[in-house]
Amino acid sequence: MVGGDMPFVCQRVRMHVIVHGGAGSPPESPATRQKTLTDAAEQATEAARPMGAVLAALRPLESDPAFNAGVGGAIQSDGEVRTDAGLMTDDGGVGAACAMSGVVHAADVAHTVATETPHVLLAGDEAVEFAAGTGVETGRDLTTAETRQRYERADPPDGGPADHLDWVREHFSGTDTVGAVATDGDRLAAATSTAGRWFALAGRVGDVPQVGAGFYADGRGGASATGEGEAIARFGVARRAVELLDTYGPKQAAEEAIAEFEDATGGRAGVIVLDHAGHTGAERNTAAMQTATK
Repeated sequence: MVGGDMPFVCQRVRMHVIVHGGAGSPPESPATRQKTLTDAAEQATEAARPMGAVLAALRPLESDPAFNAGVGGAIQSDGEVRTDAGLMTDDGGVGAACAMSGVVHAADVAHTVATETPHVLLAGDEAVEFAAGTGVETGRDLTTAETRQRYERADPPDGGPADHLDWVREHFSGTDTVGAVATDGDRLAAATSTAGRWFALAGRVGDVPQVGAGFYADGRGGASATGEGEAIARFGVARRAVELLDTYGPKQAAEEAIAEFEDATGGRAGVIVLDHAGHTGAERNTAAMQTATK
């Protein structure tokens, strides 16, 4: 020490993270899925910034067939798996990408849209081309032996879209999606990623890449929603949950958002909420929604 100065000690900023694995029916292997979620949240705390934290949390979930995002995701009516994701920071940075075939890490594409373009959302083949041009892996077969068998065993009706959608609602109730919210006490980021719904009409896009529906963040906090996509999009679950932080803490904000959503739509959903102090909340009106916090 010189002149009595105290030595400088660099303290690592703590990253607070909450992750969900989707709201829907009870999973087949809850303990295994819970460990994956917990490991993903732990890995996310090592990131330098909240944006990196939510991406670090989602990548292993997008790669795991136990979750409906990326590998092993829901197959649409034409036999294709198409992935969607959205991401937002508390300072208004936002990006989304949807209807992408062959892309495991849809959240990485959303991040690149947010940071390298003036746009909010890219879609379809052009989004895949953009992903490839920015270093995100494309051209992957996102099916597994189990999902291919499930698709091949199905017997959809020969009628029009209305008949098809009635059949989907009767036979495929799963609505799993993955999401994460992270803060270092200064900045905050929220992200959501999915492969959508089983046997949805080819090209269908739900709530996940829509700002305020599947994801939202601002100076109050951030949220990631999961569940029945069309109802979530109409209501704006993620944005409503964050708005409620004006009145409540994250736990009650999540509860109030789902209660309002159910009253307004009759739909099923779940939401996770995080504020800048690292306080968390989670609520669902589905049979199950696994979460992990760090």
